[in-house]
Amino acid sequence: MKLSHVLGAATVALCLHSTPILAQDAAIEAMQEYMMFSEYEAGIILPQQIDQAVFETALFVDTRDAEQFDAATIPGSINIEWREVLDRIDEIPKDRMTVLFCNTGSLSAQAAFALRVAGRTNVVVLQTGFAGWEKDAVYKP
Repeated sequence: MKLSHVLGAATVALCLHSTPILAQDAAIEAMQEYMMFSEYEAGIILPQQIDQAVFETALFVDTRDAEQFDAATIPGSINIEWREVLDRIDEIPKDRMTVLFCNTGSLSAQAAFALRVAGRTNVVVLQTGFAGWEKDAVYKP
């Protein structure tokens, strides 16, 4: 094998190996930028804030699994499991409030964080989740 072939193969291997590191650095930088400039309560909505106007204009996304979604959900919600939000980002509108929820808010918070880092600033988490909506929402159709 010629030296130029060995060097070429080594260069390709090095480039392929460093690509995940560069992508990881970019992702970390995007998360840091988002966190540094977010207000304390940015990205959340309380059940008590969901009145008829919010309910009729926002898209509600149930981030629980299909079985839980089929059992009970906020009327009119769509189901996108929390791990799938980036794969299905095209289903998340850019031009209207999108409320993500799960049972308590923990899984939907992870999904919302990923979407907000990806540039969807219109996404909020329903704090206290579906249980909180059932108990405290101002408007329930």
